[in-house]
Amino acid sequence: MKPVTRPDEEGFLTGLIGDGRPLLGLTGIALALSGVFALFLSATGAFLPHDVEYLGMTSKQLCALQECRIVHFMFHDRVAFGGVLIAIGTLYLWLAHFPMKHGEEWAWWVFAASGATGFTSFLCYLGYGYLDTWHGAATLALLPLYLIGMWKSHTFLAKPREGFRSLLAWGVPLNWRTRRGFGRICLLLTGLGKIGAGSVIMLVGMTSVFVPQDLQYMGLQADELFAINPRLVPLIAHDRAGFGGGLFSSGLMVALIVWKAPIGRALWQALLIAGTVGFACAIGIHISIGYTDLTHVGPAILGAAIFATGIIFTAPTTRTSEGGLPR
Repeated sequence: MKPVTRPDEEGFLTGLIGDGRPLLGLTGIALALSGVFALFLSATGAFLPHDVEYLGMTSKQLCALQECRIVHFMFHDRVAFGGVLIAIGTLYLWLAHFPMKHGEEWAWWVFAASGATGFTSFLCYLGYGYLDTWHGAATLALLPLYLIGMWKSHTFLAKPREGFRSLLAWGVPLNWRTRRGFGRICLLLTGLGKIGAGSVIMLVGMTSVFVPQDLQYMGLQADELFAINPRLVPLIAHDRAGFGGGLFSSGLMVALIVWKAPIGRALWQALLIAGTVGFACAIGIHISIGYTDLTHVGPAILGAAIFATGIIFTAPTTRTSEGGLPR
């Protein structure tokens, strides 16, 4: 039998890229795996090679000081950052494989807003003077995937298009009098709280680096940390500002998604995974290292409680209509 030829056969790369969503999904997977790697590295108690080269000290050498509290403090930001990356990656996958699949323009703009804040937060290094080469290489590797995915997917959006204005009108009215409506408000507040917390952490990382509770936990003042190693504070500032940027981006995604999308089963599951991992890492690491000052960890606990309330109240049931009580 003579083989059938297809004059419109697409190229290899074109087929892989498709409508751009595979690249955006791959970006999400890469971010989640980066978060897992950050958690693994923190669990081993080791610094990355470029950290050791920059400091001129290993984690074991630094751990010999102040009952290892300096190292524990450094890893607490890295564990929290790892949780945030997993959360962002999870929500990227949901956006790419659900609303973007149907050409929903608002989802594209959520990707745009999150990517703009997430990728540009790397530039926060200008505030503390430490250029993380591994972080920079990972950012440069992911950026083309993200940009090509965004460019390609934009051509497949449904028409007519509203542009950024597609984010302004809510997808489902917020009604605090209903069970699910109240739950959505709690989830929206969770996202807004993350935006606020991320902004503060980013600003602290680029300026003073520490809050009083941090120094109390380590039992040292900033000038004493400089005396131990003049490169120690810039490295800590890098971790802190990076975590703040990631938290801001994560909060922005949660707030915009909850604002626009009905909370069906897939979205509820994605929010459950993202929020549980994010809060578990942020709160759990504080408990693990004994940094339990309530003025410091209290806001995260409050945020987790609001998130849990939102998740419980929006839990899918067999006969639930979005925005109303189960019938």
